[in-house]
Amino acid sequence: MNYDVEITDEAKEKLRSMPKEVRRLIGYRIFLLQDDLGGDVQKLRGSKNEYRLRVGDYRVLFELEGQRIMIYAVGDRKEIYR
Repeated sequence: MNYDVEITDEAKEKLRSMPKEVRRLIGYRIFLLQDDLGGDVQKLRGSKNEYRLRVGDYRVLFELEGQRIMIYAVGDRKEIYR
């Protein structure tokens, strides 16, 4: 099952501020995420449709709504959940 991915402006801005190698790795993992939610994905506790994708020391937070993945936050694992 393929999913459509949308990224909020805030998440895009955060991605642009990251080093090139990290951006490339996160982009690849998002590409894998589109195809059957591939990667290290876990549902966030206390939410109905919010998940996180683990990419090394970084996390990609997203909402899953039917066939659509809405990425709303990207950042270091120590700071992302605050």
